Amino acid sequence: MSSKEKLRLDKYLWSIRLFKTRTAAAAACDTGKVKYEGVQAKAAKNVNIGDEYEIKTEAKRWRIKVTGLLHKRVAYSEAINYYIDITPEEELQRLQFQAASFHTGKRLSKVGRPTKKQRRDLDEFFE
Repeated sequence: MSSKEKLRLDKYLWSIRLFKTRTAAAAACDTGKVKYEGVQAKAAKNVNIGDEYEIKTEAKRWRIKVTGLLHKRVAYSEAINYYIDITPEEELQRLQFQAASFHTGKRLSKVGRPTKKQRRDLDEFFE
């Protein structure tokens, strides 16, 4: 790929599969969730090899380094070859902790509504 090649930031973020749609990638740029050298990056910014970006998605805060320009959306296994994930270790540890304490939606046993036996015992207590 030539060094004169142009690729918009929103298209690049979409093609490496950090965002599900290009519109979502552009919206993230507009709302300040994508930063280049600590400054908000616009969706139309040209991406160059070697650039480092901080991206905040719903899942995590990414820190990536561009290793290649990808114009079309490809499979994840191929897309990861176009950037290096340089996310700090403390962010990865925070995600591990968060995943370990993830609420599944099921209520804990013996917590919340009383069981049938507990209900009977309560009824006997109040009679």
